Amino acid sequence: MSETSSAAPNRRHRILIAKPGLDGHDRGAKVVVRALTEAGYEVIYTGLHQEPESVAEAALQEDVEVVGLSILSGAHMTLFPAVMDLLKQNGMGDVLVFGGGIVPPQDIDQLKKAGVGEIFTPGTDTNVIVKFLDAYFAAKDARK
Repeated sequence: MSETSSAAPNRRHRILIAKPGLDGHDRGAKVVVRALTEAGYEVIYTGLHQEPESVAEAALQEDVEVVGLSILSGAHMTLFPAVMDLLKQNGMGDVLVFGGGIVPPQDIDQLKKAGVGEIFTPGTDTNVIVKFLDAYFAAKDARK
């Protein structure tokens, strides 16, 4: 894992990382959890085999600002929109959703058009993810 540096290391923004669906591989999700934690974020990891309903419920219960979805199974075009719809139904439509995993470029474009903030594919340096979230939170905090 690469070393992370952050513009605001003392922030305590809450992020949920989840593994929706039947995908049983979570090494990448755990690497992201560690990188975000080391960057100063408060991170909640739901573990493997989460249904969209349980991801949305955990986001609500944990009062998170961001949900990161990790998927390698190929079900991203079903699971990502399902989580986003459930977040909206729970009054959390302003929660940023980002994803990681094996997602073809044409699907990345469709997911972004549907409201997913970013998709990080395998091999992405964790600093890129931290910088993406730092920029998101800086812009969000500036609007307050």
